[in-house]
Amino acid sequence: MRAREEFVQRLSIKRARKLGSLSKEAFAELELAVRNDPISFVDDVEEEAFGIVASALAHYEESLHDDDLLDDDQYVEARAQRLGLIGNACEQALDLDPHCADASLLRLLAADYAPDELAGLLLELGEILEGEFGPLERGATGDAWADVFVRPRLRVKAALARTCLDTARFAMTRQACEELLSLAPIDALGARLTYALTLARLEDEDGFEWLDAREGRKGNAWFHLSRALLMYKLGRMPAARRALKGYDRLCEGGAYILLQPVYVDTYMPDRPEFEPGTFMEAMLAAHEAEPIVADTPDFVGWASEQPGFFDSAVAYCRRNGLEWRDPEVGM
Repeated sequence: MRAREEFVQRLSIKRARKLGSLSKEAFAELELAVRNDPISFVDDVEEEAFGIVASALAHYEESLHDDDLLDDDQYVEARAQRLGLIGNACEQALDLDPHCADASLLRLLAADYAPDELAGLLLELGEILEGEFGPLERGATGDAWADVFVRPRLRVKAALARTCLDTARFAMTRQACEELLSLAPIDALGARLTYALTLARLEDEDGFEWLDAREGRKGNAWFHLSRALLMYKLGRMPAARRALKGYDRLCEGGAYILLQPVYVDTYMPDRPEFEPGTFMEAMLAAHEAEPIVADTPDFVGWASEQPGFFDSAVAYCRRNGLEWRDPEVGM
């Protein structure tokens, strides 16, 4: 979430509304002034609350930088501390503006609920927001994401979709992803990625092919891995092997991260940014695919036995000085 950028946009739009019709040049000058000193443009509790959330998220992201230097106990302590700070900031924001959707979402995520309980709470939050603001709509631009004031509600729905996938609520995941893609076709929140994994789990080849075509068959770690899983689940082994080979070849470190999954912390509040084609992309995709992989018997074992896949994983591990946790492999 680019919280500070959204804060600037929100404040600029509100101030422009107060000033009346502005030319593009005048609005650009106003936006520059807001960017240089956003706090001075806050003049309602809604933006004061959003500003608290944006500041808390900035501090949270800064605190992540030294995690690699911590041992397990130190990490657990540091994580609890930063989640506590996020939770406290959200309480402060909600005291000012009880309708601040981002604060409500982050408060739930920071509370570290079990996935099943979180799914129920996110569904309840979405229903509350719809009762307060009405149903989400695409808006005049044809994409709800264009309205910066609607984005918090889209984030709630995207978090619900990912949590439903995590908890095997596949029909609900499908519904949430389809709603997001209909409301915001540009898909800044990556609902298509969650949807690809869902369609693989549901063995919906027609749906997956439609989604892949919608994306211009450009492919990424989610789609390559989803196709391999889908073909494997359908028993189409030659196609599954081709998809797995493509996943290994096109996704940096894809083989390694599938065979050596790593812990990825809770998204706060949405999927971290990543450069296409990087190891970060492969890591996030493999992390989100874990419930599907775990529910697909022998997929990982089968993958490791395919020609070159295991060797590719080990080679990537060695090249990058990473850890291999299998004691049988001499590193």
